[in-house]
Amino acid sequence: MLQAGAALLTAVSLPSCNGIFEGIYDQPAVTADFGFTKVEQATSSGTIYLDATSYTRWNYIDFDTFTLDTTAIAEDGSETGEVAEGWDFAVHRYDVKTNGGRVIETSFTSIDELLASGSLPAGTYVEDIWTEDRVTIDMSRMMDGIIVYAPSWYNPELSKWLNVDTSTMPPVYTMSGKVYVLITAEGKAAAIQLTNYMNDSKVKGFMTIDYVYPLEF
Repeated sequence: MLQAGAALLTAVSLPSCNGIFEGIYDQPAVTADFGFTKVEQATSSGTIYLDATSYTRWNYIDFDTFTLDTTAIAEDGSETGEVAEGWDFAVHRYDVKTNGGRVIETSFTSIDELLASGSLPAGTYVEDIWTEDRVTIDMSRMMDGIIVYAPSWYNPELSKWLNVDTSTMPPVYTMSGKVYVLITAEGKAAAIQLTNYMNDSKVKGFMTIDYVYPLEF
């Protein structure tokens, strides 16, 4: 179920893909323009490619079903679209929320380093917070000092994966380069790393995310 403040109305979706392995190991089992563009069953790993260019859209990722669903965001924070209950995390531009999960930023700069450590990282895993001034949905009047935000749940830890410094123009984008561990509401673990936030044409908002799920040691 979506967290408080998100109402579901008529269905709106971008291209998504459902994972069907068909017994193929270590080969891309799911391919699409967006969504789970690479899945390697033998290593429980893969790549997700998102179009997060829109300020008025959430992208919902479900590891268990290899699906990407989207919803449109209204100013009151309500969302138009249908999302399966089992989604694991969602991305709006570079903001992230989880479905009752918690996240830690690790010291590792590659998922392989995390796997070699042999255990889940110790420390404080951060739950989502409710915010009314983080999720920007309208930047059209920014030069007049007016930015419109939508109330939403937000995970401040996973959202560290990309810092956007707007104190200068144009803004400066800096990826953390870190691996994040998400513990879902069901207690499953995922390793997540943002590896790019632009497409080949250098358009910002196209996000490449590497993952391992389930993350087991």
